[in-house]
Amino acid sequence: MATNAIQAHELDELNAVDLEAKLREAKEELFNLRFQAATGQLESHGRLRTVKKDIARIYTVVRERELGIRTAPGVTNEEA
Repeated sequence: MATNAIQAHELDELNAVDLEAKLREAKEELFNLRFQAATGQLESHGRLRTVKKDIARIYTVVRERELGIRTAPGVTNEEA
């Protein structure tokens, strides 16, 4: 069973619009996983943890870009 965790370096390559889309997908998946857990249909409890960490990782990249720690793709340090 392979987990599909998002790596931070993969998020560095995405622009703000793509990051927002990834975040929306992850939140939707988390909602569905929580619903399955509540109804007793969840098979992989580890996936719940992975999705939560992915969401946190996306928020971290977004915040680091706001603070100037990371730069968005195609943006030089002078523009940020």
